Amino acid sequence: MTQTLTPQRERTVLWLLAFIQFTVIMDFMVMMPLAPQLMKAFTISAAQVSGAVSAYAWCAGLSGLLAATYADRFDRKKLQLTVFMLFNLSNLACALAPNFHVLVLSRAFAGMTGGVLGAISMSIIADLIPQERRGAATGVVMTSFSMAAIAGVPIGVMLGAHFGWQSPFYLLVVLSMVVWLVAARTLPAMTAHLANAPVPLARVLPELFGLFTVGAHLRGFLLCFVVTVSGMMVIPFISPMLVGNLGIEPAQISYVYLCGGIATLFSSRLIGGWSDRAGKQRVFRWVALFSIAPTLFMTHMPHIPLLAIMLFFPFFMVAMSGRFVPLQALLTTIPEPQRRGAFLSANAAVQQMGTGIGAFAGGLLVHTDAAGRLLGYGTIGVIASVLIVFSVWWIGRVQSAHVPLTARSPA
Repeated sequence: MTQTLTPQRERTVLWLLAFIQFTVIMDFMVMMPLAPQLMKAFTISAAQVSGAVSAYAWCAGLSGLLAATYADRFDRKKLQLTVFMLFNLSNLACALAPNFHVLVLSRAFAGMTGGVLGAISMSIIADLIPQERRGAATGVVMTSFSMAAIAGVPIGVMLGAHFGWQSPFYLLVVLSMVVWLVAARTLPAMTAHLANAPVPLARVLPELFGLFTVGAHLRGFLLCFVVTVSGMMVIPFISPMLVGNLGIEPAQISYVYLCGGIATLFSSRLIGGWSDRAGKQRVFRWVALFSIAPTLFMTHMPHIPLLAIMLFFPFFMVAMSGRFVPLQALLTTIPEPQRRGAFLSANAAVQQMGTGIGAFAGGLLVHTDAAGRLLGYGTIGVIASVLIVFSVWWIGRVQSAHVPLTARSPA
C-alpha cells in the first residue's frame, strides 16, 4: 500500500530525497576528480586512490547487507535521519584526516553510512509513489547525480585546487546539516510497512539469506552488479587520464563535469518519464546500447582540446547515469511490499560491491608510466562494453517475484 500525499507534498519529498542523494553522490564523486591532488598530497598512485574508492564501496556493501536485516523494522523517516547524521560525521572525519591511512578509514565510515541512504530513499519512493509513476519519481531523485556533477563536483574541485583537498568535505558537512534540518521538518512518518509483524530476531539472518534464494531477486541483483561494474571500471580513472595523458589542469576538470552535469539535469527526468511510457526494460536496453560508444571513446580518447572534451562529456554522463533510471525503477517492482526495504538494502549492498570490484579491477589493469601517463585504460573500455552487452541481454530475464519468468511483458 502506498501512502497518499498531495501533489505538492509529493514533489517536496522527492526533491528533498534528491538533495539527500546529492550530498551522498557528491561525497562519492568528488574523490575521483580530486585524485591528482590526493596523489600529490600523499605521494600515492592512481591505483591507491581507486583503493580508497573501493574502501568506501566495500563498507557500503557490507552495511547494506546489515541494513537488510533492520530496514523494514523502523519508521523510514527516523531511519533516514539517523543514518544521514552519521554520514555527516563521516565527512567531518574525512576533512580532518591527517594522512592517507586515516582518510581511507574515514572513507570506509562514509561508505557504511552513505551506502545505506540510497536504499532507504528508494524504499520511501516505493512506499509513497504508485508503481505507474515510479519511473518519473526515480528520475526526479536521480537528478541528484546531475546536481552533484553541475554544482557539487565542480565547486569541490575548485575549492580543492585553491584551498586544499579537505575543503570539499568541510563544504559537505555544512550542506548535509542544512538538508538534515529540512528533512526533519518535511519528511512524513512512514510506518505502513510496520502493520505486518516484524521478522523475529532469531529469523533475521535466515530471512537475509532468503533474499538470495529467490530467483527473481538474484536476477535483479546480477543485473545491477554488472551495470555498476561496467561503469566503475571506467569512471575513477577519468581525471588521472585527463591530467596525465591529455595535459588538462586539475582545476579545469570542473568545467568538464559541469558540462556533463547540465546535460543529465534534463536527461534523468526525460528518461524516467520515457521508461514509464515505453517500459523500463525497453528503455534500459536503448540507453545501455547507446552508452557503449561514449565508453569506448572515453577509454581510447586521442589528444583533443579541452573544448572538445567538454562537448563530448555530456554524452558520456547522460549514457552512464541514464541506465540507472529505468534500472532502479524496475528493481522496486521485484520484491513483495513487506520485503521491499530489505531487498533494496541488499541490492544497495550488491551495487556497492560492484563499485568496489569495478574500481579494484580497474586499478589492477591500469598503471602510470614514468611520464605520468595512464596506460591500460583502453582494455578497461573493451571489458566494460562487453559487460554492457551482457546486461542488455540479461534484463529480459528480470521480472517481479510475482511474475513467472515466461511472462515477458514490458516492466
